[in-house]
Amino acid sequence: MMLIREFELRCMQAYQDKKIGGFCHVYIGQEAVAVGCVAAVEKRDPIVTAYRDHGHALARGMDPRHCMAEMFGRVTGCAKGKGGSMHMFDRANNLFGGHGIVGAQIPLGVGLAFGTKYEDEVISGGKSSRVTLAFLGDGALNQGSVHEAMNLAGLFDLPIIMICENNGYSMGTHIVRGTTMGHDISSKASAYGMEGIAIDGMDVLETYWAMRDVVDRVRSTSRPVFVDMRCYRYKGHSMSDPRKYRTREEEEAYERDDPIGRLRAHLEGRGLTEDDFKGIQREVRATVRAAVDWSDQSPVPPMSDLYRDVYVERWGPYTGSSAPEMLGGGENETSFKAIRPVDGEGELL
Repeated sequence: MMLIREFELRCMQAYQDKKIGGFCHVYIGQEAVAVGCVAAVEKRDPIVTAYRDHGHALARGMDPRHCMAEMFGRVTGCAKGKGGSMHMFDRANNLFGGHGIVGAQIPLGVGLAFGTKYEDEVISGGKSSRVTLAFLGDGALNQGSVHEAMNLAGLFDLPIIMICENNGYSMGTHIVRGTTMGHDISSKASAYGMEGIAIDGMDVLETYWAMRDVVDRVRSTSRPVFVDMRCYRYKGHSMSDPRKYRTREEEEAYERDDPIGRLRAHLEGRGLTEDDFKGIQREVRATVRAAVDWSDQSPVPPMSDLYRDVYVERWGPYTGSSAPEMLGGGENETSFKAIRPVDGEGELL
């Protein structure tokens, strides 16, 4: 959690220094959600999330250098500088984004759950054994695609946990002003035959233990679950948000209940010393500073990259595609070839 907090603070500084372009949504205050949820699943379990995604990427194990380089739009980023803040991908760790369209990741999450179940049960002839985590914000609850996806998840008995990171505000609109049953959004799950529960997302230990029970249940039953993960973001919806829709007193009340502070108090009761805590701080700050320096020194994508990663393989003016540096950078190939008949023989297009 401290790594995510420090990373996001540095992102805010870099954004103000114009090293980061476009939208930037920081995760400060919600760190316990990503850390607790990711700790409750296995590496083989797929994860997909929305655009406030830096924390999920780091919690899943992405190297902070590649994460920061993507923020900076550099070729050494996880998406070779082409995705930016909202599109963190890490195939090696089964993190399938980072998606900028509100709610669009939930149908993808349902597809991932369908894919793992089909592979486990139909292709391998065994039992469904993987669980998909699909994160969304409370503002996405009113998107039609989310409800279509929930319907399919319930209908097909898919092993997916939809985690609504309910920080109370859909951008600048309080949830009770824009969403029915805003005081109890887990009740929406019952319409789709799904179990719905609420978890305190400001406590990483409670999040972990509650999510571990849910993950075990979904893994054994292959039934979807909807989680109302109650949390709070300390900063604005994005870097351009002045937060005039809520009071400073409200923010201070939540900041006094900081998830990092909660965990620190818990660990101090079990022997953590002030020196121990400061040592972790120094290590985290050094790691993030190194990530910033490394990203600063990394090259920007050349203009020729406009023709790169459009198609998997070479076609016309397009130069094929390759994996990002963090995955080895090797050339990609498809498992099939597009051909056209030429004098009765096939020719690669």
